[in-house]
Amino acid sequence: MGKMVGQLGREIGKIEPFDSLEQEVFLNCLKTADWLSRGGAALLKSAGLSITQYNVLRILRGVGPTGISCQEIANRMITRDPDLTRLLDRLEKRGMVRRERQYDDRRVIKAYITEEGLTLLAGLDKPIAELHKRLLSHMGPERLNQFLQLLEEARQTQDGGSPTPSSEIS
Repeated sequence: MGKMVGQLGREIGKIEPFDSLEQEVFLNCLKTADWLSRGGAALLKSAGLSITQYNVLRILRGVGPTGISCQEIANRMITRDPDLTRLLDRLEKRGMVRRERQYDDRRVIKAYITEEGLTLLAGLDKPIAELHKRLLSHMGPERLNQFLQLLEEARQTQDGGSPTPSSEIS
């Protein structure tokens, strides 16, 4: 008797079991990440922000008044944005961030959060925290800690954590 289709399989209308347990876990992670991000996206949309714009503002608030290079922002982002320059352009146009070319190294541009950006984030802090609790607190602290460890372990692959294959596929 073959393996039965699990919850994800039923949600997506799958008739046959997944090809592997790894495939089922991988797709479950994607489905769960999408589900979690939809709630955040809706909340942030009401403030006129995308998830990536919110992420940039949080990074800038976290580094404080010293600012941070655009390259370092890219390194710290939760999800990669291929056009960080345009994202920063939009935030700067709205008065949420400012950028300055560095005098000691003209190639480096640092970004800083403005008072307007800080005010916007302060108004989002409580609703975002409540959203996180609403979506995940039902699991309880012990299971959430286990989940956290499993997620972190999943990102520690044998090739040093890179999700891309070590050799290019032609």
